[in-house]
Amino acid sequence: MMERKGRFRHQSLQDKKSILKMLDALKRGISKGEIEFGDDTGDITLEPHGLMNLRVTATNEDGQSRLDMRISWTNDSQENKDVGKLKVKGG
Repeated sequence: MMERKGRFRHQSLQDKKSILKMLDALKRGISKGEIEFGDDTGDITLEPHGLMNLRVTATNEDGQSRLDMRISWTNDSQENKDVGKLKVKGG
């Protein structure tokens, strides 16, 4: 579901086999530096590069299990701008 320009969201029921295919496509897309997402409502292309932040959350509560995985990176043309060493001074 395309919510607004620059954002894509999709939700559907899938079996393990189809989820494994999607995870494999994500792996290939990250490796090549381009991931395309799309459905009947819209599409988006992301270009992962450089250092990426990975956050994983897993829960198993009240008969429900959930796995959230978030990968993020900065789209700046200058990768990871160096702002110098951190200095901390105490009184």
